Amino acid sequence: MSSTMLSRRTILRGLGTAMAMPWLESVCPEARAAKVDSTEIKPPVRMGFFYVPNGMHMPDWQPKYEGELKELTPTLSHLAKHRSEIMPISGFELHNGWALGDGGGDHARSVASFLTGAHPHKTDGADIRNGISVDQYAANHLSHLTKFPSLELGLEPSAQSGSCDTGYSCVYSSNLSWRSDTNFVTKEVNPQALFDRLFGNGNFQEEAENQSIRNRRKKSVLDFVMNDAKRLQQRLGEVDRRKMDEYLHSVRDVERRVAHSIKLEGQEVEMPDYARPQGVPAEFEEHCRLMLDMIVLAFQTDSTRIATFMMSNASSNRPYPQVGVSDGHHDLSHHQNDNEKQKRIARINGFHTKQFDYLLTKMRGVKEGDGTLLDNCMLLYGSGLSDGNRHNHDDLPILMAGRGGGAFKPGRHLRVADKTPLCNLYVTMLEVMGIDADKFSDSNGRVTTLG
Repeated sequence: MSSTMLSRRTILRGLGTAMAMPWLESVCPEARAAKVDSTEIKPPVRMGFFYVPNGMHMPDWQPKYEGELKELTPTLSHLAKHRSEIMPISGFELHNGWALGDGGGDHARSVASFLTGAHPHKTDGADIRNGISVDQYAANHLSHLTKFPSLELGLEPSAQSGSCDTGYSCVYSSNLSWRSDTNFVTKEVNPQALFDRLFGNGNFQEEAENQSIRNRRKKSVLDFVMNDAKRLQQRLGEVDRRKMDEYLHSVRDVERRVAHSIKLEGQEVEMPDYARPQGVPAEFEEHCRLMLDMIVLAFQTDSTRIATFMMSNASSNRPYPQVGVSDGHHDLSHHQNDNEKQKRIARINGFHTKQFDYLLTKMRGVKEGDGTLLDNCMLLYGSGLSDGNRHNHDDLPILMAGRGGGAFKPGRHLRVADKTPLCNLYVTMLEVMGIDADKFSDSNGRVTTLG
């Protein structure tokens, strides 16, 4: 490091790599400038949106009583150790998810309108039209603060065309984020590519030249920056040195698991001297958790403050043998009130919720200031459908996690007025991010009962 002054955006640079560091109290430039204790400077607030398809088995999701979460429903029980950090909210509606004269296609509309609040133009051709999504609206205002304005992630690839749901383009079913009415943002589903994107230096030619060196030496990306890290650690306080150790260990663990995920039929593939092949783990849960780990790393390093994540695309018919469900998810969602099918749907819902539990656990393990990374996040988990059999877009299964830097008071079940636009919540979230937004899409107010 050439400069004698450290900054919060300190970068460790090595051979073909560049790593942003976590939020460190002792190097906060705002505190130095103001000559105040660095603990008075708050870490940034991050926002994340986590989408699950095909609605929810609502009797196992929705708490029976408002107020303190004294008891959890079967699906939410998987989040029991985070009871004080979660807030299920009932009553929200996606008005533009309804047909409004367009006939079938509720699954496609449930995704397309989830973050936009807009009614997608019904087409399976090139004339797609929707609206800007809240994550991209926020990214437009905050892009100058981080390396990546936003991250769009998922476990199933984004479609560019095709017909997926009663005359709706597959674009609507598989893309949550929209930069504009006609410009959607495709998801990254490859954890290896995401890791390279997060920790590459942006010089793709240099990276390609040095990739073969890293492969031959079988070196971790951290090995190339460790000298800088050691010099930096000598200049940090005890708390920040511990943070650095925890952070570097986390990155190394993720890299190890990414390398492990490219095994083929139990045999490790020797990496040749050319660009690393793309691939995802064969095991769904490991794939999911790798992607969630890297959301944590991206937030921890302040590489981005905005992320979206799709557990699966709309109408996904994936089976879940992990929980003893061999039926396709979408097929089961049309349960016609069959009790056995509803039980299997509930098991799938619980499996998804367990993955969110994994994310919250990771975030609570990262210390920031007087709290944790989760304290400085606001994470929305839910679906654009309520009951998949009814295809209804009201009383949606929505859950908030985190405290938004102190703006939210979780640990309770909140009910808003029936048919409150979901975009009212987005207006409030934008304001917590420091973005002045009196209105977003079809919002008609704010949610004033979150704090």
